[in-house]
Amino acid sequence: MGEKSAGRAFIGSFTSAGGRGVLAVSVDGPTGALTETGASDAVADPSYLALARIAGKPVLYAVSETAEGAVAAFDVRGASPRQHGARVPVCGAGPTHLTVVDGHLLTANYGSGSISVLPLDDEGRPEPVSGVLQHEGSGPDPDRQRGPHAHQVLADPTGRWVLGVDLGTDTVHVCALDAKAGELTVHAATSLRPGTGPRHLAFHPAGTHAYVLNELQPTLTVCRWDGATGRLDPIGEVPVVPEGVTPRTYPSEVVVSPDGSHLWVANRGHDSIAVLAVDPNRERVTLTTTVPCGGHWPRDLKLDPAGRRLYVANERSGNVTWFDVDPASGVPRRAGSLDAPAASCVVFA
Repeated sequence: MGEKSAGRAFIGSFTSAGGRGVLAVSVDGPTGALTETGASDAVADPSYLALARIAGKPVLYAVSETAEGAVAAFDVRGASPRQHGARVPVCGAGPTHLTVVDGHLLTANYGSGSISVLPLDDEGRPEPVSGVLQHEGSGPDPDRQRGPHAHQVLADPTGRWVLGVDLGTDTVHVCALDAKAGELTVHAATSLRPGTGPRHLAFHPAGTHAYVLNELQPTLTVCRWDGATGRLDPIGEVPVVPEGVTPRTYPSEVVVSPDGSHLWVANRGHDSIAVLAVDPNRERVTLTTTVPCGGHWPRDLKLDPAGRRLYVANERSGNVTWFDVDPASGVPRRAGSLDAPAASCVVFA
């Protein structure tokens, strides 16, 4: 199969740490190489991005991970991102993740431990918040779990449920979105092992299992997922770094291969990509190896649309590295790097 000669991607970064905001890059098909085409610093600290198609046009959304918390939309049809409508407060502090579900933009607000819902107009511009779901509780870590800290919000493969991953309370909330009212209601809450600090989760392509990546302890929690009933059941936990690793490791992102045979995890501190094998029943996951991430403090990890390359946003070394993936072993091999100060996220068009 051939590859397109070029594609597009977008990189988020922390402007407060020297980043240039939202970067637009071209992606060379044969090599995977990134080349910057433009940037926008219209929004402070656009640390996480999401791309959606609204009214037939691509619209890029960015959080503004600041104390007051906001989102913004960008028109990305040109070489440089252009702000599309006004910056809109999310009524929450420190949003770290966002997603588009059923005509609404949802944000996970780490600082306030909440999930906000913002309707989108016909052109994809966010409107004022229509609902805020406030998480409650705490965890055993005295520094990181004194209260709730929502870190991710995403829809399940059926599109029926919205899951909110809360690091501060060791909980994954399963919610239903009332699109007419623009509000979330909690359907169920799954408690994970206290002190693990769940950060992000990814679904198996079959839609029957979810893999929850923990930040406060470098492990992955394997869960069964029932999309018909909205039930998430933890069934096991596996390490994502070799035993005895120093310094302390804070995993950031988990990615599942298109065929569901491998998982990859970005590890901050250990500065590695972990490769994990998934057995055919999707329930036994095994760490097979780790490889250097090509920088320092890998905050995000993404697979390209063809499923052949991994891209790592290395926040503290200020670069995005890319890797060719061996389809049989899942082992990544470094292929290149692009300078991107305070890089925090990569998304593909």
